Amino acid sequence: MAELAGLEDPKIREVNEKHGDDHGVNLGKLRALAKRLKTQQELARRLWATGDTAARLLALLICRPRAFEGAELDVMLREARTPKVHDWLVNYVVKKNPHAEELRLAWSADPDPVVASAGWALTTERVAKKPEGLHLTELLDVIETEMRAAPDRLQWAMNHCLAQIGIEHAEHRARAIAIGERLEVLKDYPTSPGCTSPFAPIWINEMVRRQHQE
Repeated sequence: MAELAGLEDPKIREVNEKHGDDHGVNLGKLRALAKRLKTQQELARRLWATGDTAARLLALLICRPRAFEGAELDVMLREARTPKVHDWLVNYVVKKNPHAEELRLAWSADPDPVVASAGWALTTERVAKKPEGLHLTELLDVIETEMRAAPDRLQWAMNHCLAQIGIEHAEHRARAIAIGERLEVLKDYPTSPGCTSPFAPIWINEMVRRQHQE
């Protein structure tokens, strides 16, 4: 904890706090520290228990993703209220855990929109890598009905799923683009030069164009 405190940079904290993340540690330095510590599951659990955001990010880098029980990950997700901790927990740990599918189903139906957004993130992963058994038409129905009114984090996750369906599944592409055009979610999102807009129709068309170039 003392070493993490020593890595604190007020300027980095200021930038992070604009995005809802309450830490000021350079992520490159955090990853270097994790590399030095290597995998330590018990230390990861103790770091998580501190409640400190930088400590929790470090915990997610040094933990053993497959070692967590499903119920433990459910508690952790509900405790992870900053965006970066939430994203790393889902992407670095839950996606590699044997309970990922049961958590996906439970979280997708959760009344807490931040928890539900994790379910949608896991669904997006399946759309891309393991779509067998998913009902893509039904997913598009839910997105079409609920995405526009969804809270920010949940809306972002649904939008990503919409784009992924359009990118990966040509038979649903026209409908995915049409839903995006009609709902106009993230249409005016500020996008840096050289980056792809998160507006689903632009995102889908750009990624499909790149696939055809390869």
